Amino acid sequence: MIRDQQALEVLLAGIRQFVIDKAIPLESQVEQHDEIPPALVQHMRDNGFFGWSIPETFGGAGLTTEELVLAALELSQCSVAFRARVGTNTGIGSEGIVADGTDAQKRLYLPRLASGEWTGCLAVTEPEAGSEATHVLTSARRDGDSYILNGEKCYITNAPLADVFTVTARTEPGSQGANGVSTFIVERTTPGLSTGAPYRKMGQAGSPVSAVYFDNCRVPAANLLGGVEGRGFKTVMKTLNKQRIHLAALSTGPAMRMLHMAIEHTSRRVQFGQPVANMQLVQAMIADCQTEIFAARAMILETARKRDRGEDVVLEASMCKYYATEMCGRVADRCVQMFGGAGYIADHAAIERWYRDVRLFRLYEGTSQIHQLNIARQVLAAHR
Repeated sequence: MIRDQQALEVLLAGIRQFVIDKAIPLESQVEQHDEIPPALVQHMRDNGFFGWSIPETFGGAGLTTEELVLAALELSQCSVAFRARVGTNTGIGSEGIVADGTDAQKRLYLPRLASGEWTGCLAVTEPEAGSEATHVLTSARRDGDSYILNGEKCYITNAPLADVFTVTARTEPGSQGANGVSTFIVERTTPGLSTGAPYRKMGQAGSPVSAVYFDNCRVPAANLLGGVEGRGFKTVMKTLNKQRIHLAALSTGPAMRMLHMAIEHTSRRVQFGQPVANMQLVQAMIADCQTEIFAARAMILETARKRDRGEDVVLEASMCKYYATEMCGRVADRCVQMFGGAGYIADHAAIERWYRDVRLFRLYEGTSQIHQLNIARQVLAAHR
């Protein structure tokens, strides 16, 4: 659903200009220093990048799902670090509060997240709860007007710099699976919360990820998300159903950028007296990439429109995430191939960085294999 086509075009043009003029020229610097320059983060704050999906009532842009994925397709055509810096605020770091927060929680936290004053993140994954996200061991014990949290989360994007964490914890001792799991809003300054050193990663330099620890962390009862125990996993699923569509778009933009880079390279590179792009087997790879990008974009937009109509998109969101992330991996591989030896040498081409950066897409927010199982289960259930 596009509310105002002209206003959306202005927004997308601004994002496109940011990518070309400001982000792409600094990609190598971000890779080298493992950090986005603070001035550029402030530029993203000033231009509303952090509040795209937060309702206008709370200072955001209130983008619909379709508008959000179109913005994501533009922003993700620069280094992954830039979209990751704002991505938790426009996605999993705020969506739980948007979906299920009390009025007081929304008024307190959403304006700060929308402005980028605060960075949010979602802390669900644990050492024993990854693909099986319901196997939550982090505990939350009621103690008067507070809950005492103990446990560990891992692989949490933006945790090293986050100001507020949406955290799943088990409030019903002895419960199993999704039952007894609640969600809490925990501020960084809360005693007992700490984050580990940023992990050394294969790729995605400039996007810090770390563990989060809770050691008798006392959280006000008012920070129980939604004010009701036992609904935490439902909140997380609401968050992920939207975010999987968003992430599919964020995986398609990089595929578009990599193909553009490969076409530019093969058009300049001369072998056997002609540009490499003239060779039919190279053209076959270009055709495969473009076709898969088109297919991913089409299914993402259709699913976004369906969600905006208020329809159930659990199956479609999973298919979008599965297909787009796998597609991006295939495009990355073909593009390195089109660069030839230069594609493997960081001194010669940035495509090797993209190859490493996009590998993570197939792992987080549900591995490809988990999505295959989810898709099959839903299809079989519908058949029965």
